[in-house]
Amino acid sequence: MNAVIDEDLPRSFASVLISLGFTPYDVRDHGLRGQNDAKVYEFAQKQKAVLFSADLGFANIVDFPLECHFGICILRFPNFMPVNLINDSVFKLMSSIEIKDYHGNLIILSPGKVRIRRYLHRDN
Repeated sequence: MNAVIDEDLPRSFASVLISLGFTPYDVRDHGLRGQNDAKVYEFAQKQKAVLFSADLGFANIVDFPLECHFGICILRFPNFMPVNLINDSVFKLMSSIEIKDYHGNLIILSPGKVRIRRYLHRDN
C-alpha cells in the first residue's frame, strides 16, 4: 500500500511506514514543499496512497469527503514529544489498524488512541 507523507511530519516517519509494509512518498521529494492542501491531496490520489499529515485541514470532511480517497491519517501528538517516541507510538497504534480500515476513512492517531471516522453507506 502506498503512503504520502506531508511535510509537517518528520522524514524519519518513512521508516515507520516501511516497517508496516507501506511504500512511502514524501511530498518534499516530489516538488510539493509549501504547496496547498489541495495539491498534496491530489498527489496522494494520483499515487493511490493513504495521506499522512499533522494538518487538521485534512480532517475537514467537507473539503476531503469520506469514501472519496484512499485514506487520510492525521497524527495529533504534543509538540514537546520527542520524534522517536512519536514514531514508536504511531508504530504501535498503526499495528492495530487493518488495511481495509484506511480506504475512504479518516483516521486520527494520538497518544494511546486510534479514532476512525468511517464512511457510512446509506441505502435509499
